[in-house]
Amino acid sequence: MRRKTSLVLLALAVFFAALSPLLRWYAFPRLAKIPANQYQDMVLEAKDATLIDYNDGMKAKKVSKVTIVQTLKGNVKASEEIEKTAGKDVVVWDGLSYVVGPDGKMVSKIPERYIFDAHTQEPVHATGEMVDGDPVKREGIEFKFPFLTEKRDYEYFDAQARTSAPIHYKGTRTFRGVDVYYFEQTIPWTKVPFPKTMPVQGITPQSIAKTGTTRWYTTVRKFWVEPLTGAPVYGEELHKEELRGGTLLGGRDKVTVFAGDVKMREDYIRHTVDLVKSNRTLVLLMTSYLPWGFLILGLLLLALSLWLEARGRRPAATKVEEPEPVTA
Repeated sequence: MRRKTSLVLLALAVFFAALSPLLRWYAFPRLAKIPANQYQDMVLEAKDATLIDYNDGMKAKKVSKVTIVQTLKGNVKASEEIEKTAGKDVVVWDGLSYVVGPDGKMVSKIPERYIFDAHTQEPVHATGEMVDGDPVKREGIEFKFPFLTEKRDYEYFDAQARTSAPIHYKGTRTFRGVDVYYFEQTIPWTKVPFPKTMPVQGITPQSIAKTGTTRWYTTVRKFWVEPLTGAPVYGEELHKEELRGGTLLGGRDKVTVFAGDVKMREDYIRHTVDLVKSNRTLVLLMTSYLPWGFLILGLLLLALSLWLEARGRRPAATKVEEPEPVTA
């Protein structure tokens, strides 16, 4: 009976020891994915910002607040079409960055389509990849960092400039009780396209181009990223835009279009931190808790199996019978 039990324990030990690396290196990359139908929104604010007034001689004025609403909506139908030829799980996000002034009127709106690998977040190039209607070919990540983010620099795509640039790892910090990696990217002053949709009726990028006026942009982009999930728990941008040269400015060299410190709104910070904490536990289960638990369990079962086998092989003690007393 001990021999059979030790064999069963040995088989279980081998099973759990083999399951440990399989869960970490095989199951995790196939299970940890961005859902194709995910929808999320984010509200950011720039308080005490500078904003151009197109109706008052195109002057830059101080305003109480500028609000940016960012939405990302998973396009399941588009992702399924791309997966047929991509040979991998693909997510298609249709995004929109919608900016409004303190009066609630639109300042700009820029749509995007971001196509990427569901697990690695690396871009997948396919028809439809664009920013504001312009076809682009992204290099590097955007919006989200990879699962198990590393302490290194990444290439991060800038939608305004339509190019990628390094976003630098700047150290480990704690944000609202969560250990995070801090990343920072600086985009120097760069000439960028005008939005296709302008806030003034009758003005188009084509009509502005005829005046010789150009649009320039710079930003310092900051992310606090939870490394297991790769999700930013907080983001901030020191953002500036200018119009330069041309007849549109009435002899002025440049005019500030927008300048402000853009930050996530407090209610969205709390929601994001709570969501990331729950998702972090799931990633830990697949990458740490269960693999190490299965490995330790396998070793314990192996030790128990060997102990039972050793006991089964131990020779039984021989009983020595005492001689019966001799009677007369």
